[in-house]
Amino acid sequence: MLKVFLVEDESVVREGLRDNIAWQQYGYQFAGEASDGEMALPLIRKLRPDVLITDIKMPFMDGLALSRMVSQEFPQTKIVIISGYDDFEYARQAISVGVEQYLLKPVTRMNLQKVLQEIRGKIENEREQENYIEKFRKEMQEYEQFSRRNFFEKLFGGHLSVQEIYEEAQKLSLELDAACYNLAMVNLWEKKNPEGRGKDLGLAERKQEELMHYFMRYPEYLVFRWNITTHGILMKGEMQQMEELSTRCVNNISRICNEPDMEWYLAVGDPVERVSLLPECYNRVNHTLSYRFLKPREHVLAYRGADNENHGQEEGGLGGVDIAKTDPEIIKGFLMRGQQDELEDFVDSYLESQKDALRSKLFRDYLMLSIRFTAIAYAESLGFTQEELLGNAWTDKMQNLSLDRKDMKPYMMSLLGKAIELGSRERDSQGKKIIQKALDYIEDNFAQEALSLNAAAQAANVSANYLSALFSQEKKTTFTEYVTQKRMEAAKRLLRGTEKHSGEIAAEVGFKDPHYFSFVFKKTQGCTPREYRTGTKG
Repeated sequence: MLKVFLVEDESVVREGLRDNIAWQQYGYQFAGEASDGEMALPLIRKLRPDVLITDIKMPFMDGLALSRMVSQEFPQTKIVIISGYDDFEYARQAISVGVEQYLLKPVTRMNLQKVLQEIRGKIENEREQENYIEKFRKEMQEYEQFSRRNFFEKLFGGHLSVQEIYEEAQKLSLELDAACYNLAMVNLWEKKNPEGRGKDLGLAERKQEELMHYFMRYPEYLVFRWNITTHGILMKGEMQQMEELSTRCVNNISRICNEPDMEWYLAVGDPVERVSLLPECYNRVNHTLSYRFLKPREHVLAYRGADNENHGQEEGGLGGVDIAKTDPEIIKGFLMRGQQDELEDFVDSYLESQKDALRSKLFRDYLMLSIRFTAIAYAESLGFTQEELLGNAWTDKMQNLSLDRKDMKPYMMSLLGKAIELGSRERDSQGKKIIQKALDYIEDNFAQEALSLNAAAQAANVSANYLSALFSQEKKTTFTEYVTQKRMEAAKRLLRGTEKHSGEIAAEVGFKDPHYFSFVFKKTQGCTPREYRTGTKG
């Protein structure tokens, strides 16, 4: 029920209104009363009524002053002024305050009941619209994350001017103004499912959601999904805040992700004082994150640049070899979980970790063969042949030759790049099959209100998290946006091709509530269903 509060200095009038109106019959609860504005204000702040009925002329604080304060503090409260003065100036002031109705005394029961019914209808309509907006906003949250991902990809790639950065951020309601910025990237996946995909991603999904919910609570952090297994956290504030923000970021990611069945790695950059320098910050963070393949026991990774590289003699012994760093599992792990855009950073970090031993020809020959055999084994595990992997001018040339130090990077880039390409081709093939299953499920079920990302993921035999990321990647739109547009296209065909009324069409395209259907139709198509049917718009 709606709460109503009455303010009237004449006790006879106040009691008459209180006792002679069947408040509950009209959907109201009489919440309280006061004899003047001064007495009423603290009670109104406590009770927060939906409707305030107040006399205009009262001692201590009149109705206009009270209405002005209530409108400012509680803009959703509807105000009805009653007055014994048929004066245009009073009415004008009441309108300027935002008063809903202006009734002249004596107020009849019939007039007040009519006003109460009108206000109730208006409040219910406004609340219904608010509910629709909130429901639509929640449904579109997936799209917002997709748009954020695209924005940050362009930002960190250096593809936006400073003006474009702020314009794009404003469209996404992202507050970027700050004196200083820093970036953290966290990669997490379940040990039993290292590729970050499949049906059983419950733990990883929960941890990803927990990370998102934690950082979204604080305006100094902007969190976004980077890919299926990686999230980014953009920190912003004053320079003196950066260390504290980074420490809090590290501590809370450690707290959330430390689980026996989880693998996680975190890289934090160095602060920059311009938003235009964020691509540089990202490159450093991305390079640091590539060390997760070399340092599987380190969760928080430190930057290891090449500034202190020892350019010693070309030939040397094997005294600098760290056997753990030559483990083929490092290469295998990168091929299974790494991305094409991480390749150069990984190769650089891998070679940096062996810079002393690489002076030895014997070690280079051993390393070249180890990497080659690991890449071949990986390709064959995907169903590809050696010829498909090695049928490349560079790798073919190097099969039977020793490599100089300067040749090691292009050799690894070429060989591992081809292996990743084959892995991507296989994943793309599998991904297309998964997407097709999801599309078939949508085609068969888009008219069901219960259609959801979870249901489609179950039909495709993958996790909802994986399907969401894969769908956005393959279809260049989100699952929810695709389903909504599918429903709208079906609705438009029915509106123009049949005589069915809007409620029937809503039910046929998956909307139980016809009013919400009309709301979504107008939001996405720019006109109402009626306007579309008559051809006045759309």
